[in-house]
Amino acid sequence: MKKYKPVKREIRILGIDDGPFDKFSDNKCLVVATIFRGGNYMDGLLSCYVKVDGDDSTEKLINIITKTKHYDQLNCIMINGISLGGFNVIDIKRLYKETKLPVIVVIRRMPDIKRIKEILKKINKKGKIHLINKAGKVFKMKIKSRELYFQLSGISKKRAIEIIKISTTHASIPEPIRIAHIIASGIIKGESKGSA
Repeated sequence: MKKYKPVKREIRILGIDDGPFDKFSDNKCLVVATIFRGGNYMDGLLSCYVKVDGDDSTEKLINIITKTKHYDQLNCIMINGISLGGFNVIDIKRLYKETKLPVIVVIRRMPDIKRIKEILKKINKKGKIHLINKAGKVFKMKIKSRELYFQLSGISKKRAIEIIKISTTHASIPEPIRIAHIIASGIIKGESKGSA
């Protein structure tokens, strides 16, 4: 595991979210990654495209993270949900192993795992169920009087909660993924809409 400093206000976080897409006509989806100092300042921006409902999200993230000039400053990866571009499920264990950066998956609402698995079976994407199971337990916490859920790889629950709290400054979700969402939706739609 890459050594990282004690949790400080300006811990370097890579926040990842995808942009909007049309599941019936788009074959790729924009992914934006912001580089934040805690929940206050953005220092950089990365982007790539993943296939809608594809299998390349883990590989694409590993590639942009390990090749960025900001890599040595990064302390953790934060992702808005376990998948990008619909059902392009991220292997968070492999992401941690290959980037040597702890991974925190932030989830706004408790996912209906049973229903998701049923859909994946129905559309013949059973292999993705393994990645969902592999991601492990979904934890719950309170932040700004709201419930927030998260999954982990390469980091303790206690430390993850500290990082989530430090980076949640202007809304009820961490700033690195909130801003990634705003940027991605603004680029695709011409104007940002909705919340992360």
